[in-house]
Amino acid sequence: MKKIAWMIVAAALFVGCKGKGVQQAQGDGEADSTAAITVKYATGFSVKDSAGVRLVNIGEKYHFALMKSDADAPEGYTRIQVPITRTICMTALQLSNFTALDAHDVVKGITGTKNLYNQDILQRVKEGKIVKIGMEGNFDTEIVLAANPQIILISPSKRGGYDAIKETGITLVPHLGYKELDPLGQAEWIKFVGMLIGKEQQANEVFAGIESRYNALKEKTQNVTKRPTVLSGEMHYGNWHAVGGKNYLAQIFRDAGADYVIDDEETSGEDLEFEKMYALAANADYWRILNSYPGEFSYEALKASEPRNELFKAYKEKKVIYCNMKQTAYYEISPVRPDVLLKDFVAIFHPELVESDYKPTFYRLLK
Repeated sequence: MKKIAWMIVAAALFVGCKGKGVQQAQGDGEADSTAAITVKYATGFSVKDSAGVRLVNIGEKYHFALMKSDADAPEGYTRIQVPITRTICMTALQLSNFTALDAHDVVKGITGTKNLYNQDILQRVKEGKIVKIGMEGNFDTEIVLAANPQIILISPSKRGGYDAIKETGITLVPHLGYKELDPLGQAEWIKFVGMLIGKEQQANEVFAGIESRYNALKEKTQNVTKRPTVLSGEMHYGNWHAVGGKNYLAQIFRDAGADYVIDDEETSGEDLEFEKMYALAANADYWRILNSYPGEFSYEALKASEPRNELFKAYKEKKVIYCNMKQTAYYEISPVRPDVLLKDFVAIFHPELVESDYKPTFYRLLK
């Protein structure tokens, strides 16, 4: 009854809203947008509440006013009437925020279902409640319009294809979680989505739990007597893409009580020749690999992909840390659960710091 009553009130409040920006549509779900939002780790967005308007700055270029009334937005800000009830997600990282907030009903479109394992999402696609709009550079604008989103979450780093969508007049809202270098900063974008859909309090509570678990485990690893070294990635098309020393993955390694073999100031990384990578990581204690291998990955398969792989110490000593994206919802969960990712690594690097019967979610030693 409470939910139905809220729907009636929402319809009465927002019907006939005017002005530039995104308009509120009827929907279900309770708003708790009176909750304050404090950004502690994320660097990609900031929040300021002023005279009943929530001002959100994303990076240096994008400025949005999240509003419940039909008043005009402050100068320089694009108006978004909240809470929104219909949106399109472009990436699994964005989708993970809605999953964590139990808000799949707000998602009306995604790019595709490759590497998606969430049964609720897949069922909604099957039933037509969520549509597939195509991939970057080849979006189907007719399907986008039929989904009737109030906003579309985009990822500016993608290949493009947003020009056609811009012509629809739908407000495009960047989600820059992928640029965060702190694992907790990436997870904190759940608060950004919480503000959009009226679930600020829930977002605060979910993040507080993630933060508490992550930092408690991180504290345990800071005084370990031995920190193993780790290399990451593998050869693809003649090059080895290695993430930089300031990348969020390198930070998770450090927080797990290990040291990444690349210690530079790069954030994304670069493609290296095998010889360069071998010079850096020949004697690394562990080797982390994430791929989409069809079937069961093995040391034999790793050697078959590149015979020189057997030269690495981590290969010889059977210390490859592996996650198969075809067998786990890695990109659907890990962006908003760095605490789980951290625990998987700690369980391998320092098993004495976790419970003896711990079962990993993503990464385990390859057998």
